[in-house]
Amino acid sequence: MKRLILPLLLVLLGIGGGIGAGLFLRPAPDPETAGAAHDAAAPAEDPHADLEHAPEYVKLNNQFIIPLVENGRVSSMVVLSLSLEVAPGTTEAVFAKEPKLRDSFLQILFDHANTGGFRGAFTDGAQLSSLRKALLETAQKAMPDTITDVLITDIARQDS
Repeated sequence: MKRLILPLLLVLLGIGGGIGAGLFLRPAPDPETAGAAHDAAAPAEDPHADLEHAPEYVKLNNQFIIPLVENGRVSSMVVLSLSLEVAPGTTEAVFAKEPKLRDSFLQILFDHANTGGFRGAFTDGAQLSSLRKALLETAQKAMPDTITDVLITDIARQDS
């Protein structure tokens, strides 16, 4: 029993010292950001007002499978999942147009694959940014004033 007292005492002193040092060394609050943080934390007059205008998200039902062809044969497969950011109340309209959207998206994805967009560092920010932009332009042509963004939720490449 006496052998446990010293290690327990050292642990308690270490914890107490760490807490004390953390409180002592904590930076002083900045008056400008402290006021802004207080204002941001203040509750809004109507907490449901922002929810009425918040976008909705539509996850497209099936993944997109894009073959990568080299020398006339499939060398890799890219599997991609997309979600759409849409205006509130338009989810059903998006699902109604999903076949048209999928067709347009597949054309963009095949074009991206054929120009080498899925080769090498295909998850690079610039590569994905240009792909998202092309997908968004296509989506907005099909459904103007409805789709506000295209989100790539999953992406994977399997090399053979």
